[in-house]
Amino acid sequence: MRVSNLFGKTLKEIPAEADSISHQLLVRAGMIQQIAAGIYSYFPLGWLVLKKIEQIIREEMDTAGGQELMLPAIQPFELWEKSGRYPSFGKALFTTIDRKEHKLVFGPTHEEVITDVVRRHVQSYRDLPLLLYQIQDKFRDEPRPRGGLLRVREFIMKDLYSFHANAESLDKTYQKMIQAYKNVFARCGLPSVMVEADSGAIGGKESHEFMLIAETGEDEVIYCSTCDYAANVEKACIAKTKIEIKPQLPIEEISTPNIKTISDVAGFVSVSTSQTLKAVFYSADGELVFAVIRGDLNINEVKLKNLLKATELRLATETEVKAAGLVAGSASPVGLQGMKIVADNSITIGSNFVVGANKPDMHLKNVNYPRDFNVDIIADIATARPGDICTKCNGELLAQQGIEVGHIFKLGIFLSERLGASFLDQDGISRPIIMGCYGIGVGRLLAAAVEQNHDEKGIIWPLAIAPYQIYLCALNMDNPDVAEAAERLYHDLGNANLEVLFDDREESAGVKFNDADLVGIPLRLTISPRTLKNQSVEIKWRREKQSELLPLQQELTDKIKELVSKHRKG
Repeated sequence: MRVSNLFGKTLKEIPAEADSISHQLLVRAGMIQQIAAGIYSYFPLGWLVLKKIEQIIREEMDTAGGQELMLPAIQPFELWEKSGRYPSFGKALFTTIDRKEHKLVFGPTHEEVITDVVRRHVQSYRDLPLLLYQIQDKFRDEPRPRGGLLRVREFIMKDLYSFHANAESLDKTYQKMIQAYKNVFARCGLPSVMVEADSGAIGGKESHEFMLIAETGEDEVIYCSTCDYAANVEKACIAKTKIEIKPQLPIEEISTPNIKTISDVAGFVSVSTSQTLKAVFYSADGELVFAVIRGDLNINEVKLKNLLKATELRLATETEVKAAGLVAGSASPVGLQGMKIVADNSITIGSNFVVGANKPDMHLKNVNYPRDFNVDIIADIATARPGDICTKCNGELLAQQGIEVGHIFKLGIFLSERLGASFLDQDGISRPIIMGCYGIGVGRLLAAAVEQNHDEKGIIWPLAIAPYQIYLCALNMDNPDVAEAAERLYHDLGNANLEVLFDDREESAGVKFNDADLVGIPLRLTISPRTLKNQSVEIKWRREKQSELLPLQQELTDKIKELVSKHRKG
């Protein structure tokens, strides 16, 4: 491809709407363009990257035993009613009404559809296991689309669904898909880490995410400095510091004028924050919930939401708190009635806590669970933080930023039961099909690759997914010798099945070099009057600062092909 013919131009200025590095660079490199909030067009350079990623994914899914198909983007709402999952997606679900007044859904995911398809075709255990996948557009009405391709309303996704007669078969496929995912990211040249994860609206029991580690990542990964434990911060667990259990003392009411925060209360009473209990008020699907946790910890709202099986969880407003008779800054579960109380299990690790007295400017000392108060639910609802202790080995937990690019789930049977997908086992007994789900956000992976691979000059594509392998830069194209040598090399490289973007424009060296760095193609070849004087071509890898000269001779194409092959292997 010649740059003079390429659709999509580079930009010098950072687009005003671009709020992430990948968004800025992909737009400036002429690879994507925003059409509306969270809706993008892919231009040829960006589409080439996307297709390379798709092909790597496709090959690994095929190797793992997957069969590719295509499911409809528009789905009948009745399937979502049967599954009962539409409240979980809430307003993110795009819906429409057709001319016959039937309600339809623009698919945010395809579990319902694929389960219905399999229901119609699988009859016996002999038809299982079955692995079906597609690479398809999805739609979610994100409330705040941002980050370019990282959080959008229309996106391309690979999803594979597996169907099994027993849990052992699902386990086997789950492990096979873990390896397939590791292969995908390794082949793309994108180092990733697998972490324990929350299943979210999709549901299911066991779940793992694959993260690309990047300083600009929106997710926090908690990992152990000693063992292999790693989890999304939404899922991560900690070994909570044990506090010495002392003999329980009688409750004592104390005056705490204008003291409301945990740290201020602890300082005033001369105890550590771990000897206080913190109260936080939430609205869970409209119901007021009183959450209590030890004062040295913070509440993980995803864990709390899942525990409550809530569709929507938010902090209660000041008006809601006052209407319930709660005293912000001095609230506690002691004597509280008529409200759901959820507690972190840290309240059982300690004694003689300081808590609010449910009166303004008053607190209680020496409060103990369960002597002095009851709770409706007690579980782990604490947020893991760097410096906490690993539950597996007691090592120190650390944190780094990452971008989720893949997510796998053991769905189990809840969807197959609701949608009537069953099979006859060896004894002729009808049983629900056991399911797994395995997704990769293809456009998101493209953006994450840029977040992970860039510098101040532009994108640095890994060779395997770069739009072209080589950027052929001809300087002074008005020089007949340069034009002839560049044209000849362009054709020779193409005949050798190398992918070349030929910058044949009548532009300055600065413009061409800046564009080459911005677009991020791995290997730049430069032909100029200076290199021709030395009968050579300058070669420079995008990741390296130094360039070198190669003789302009018959074996040059073979040498470049060898360099590209060696670079691809690592």
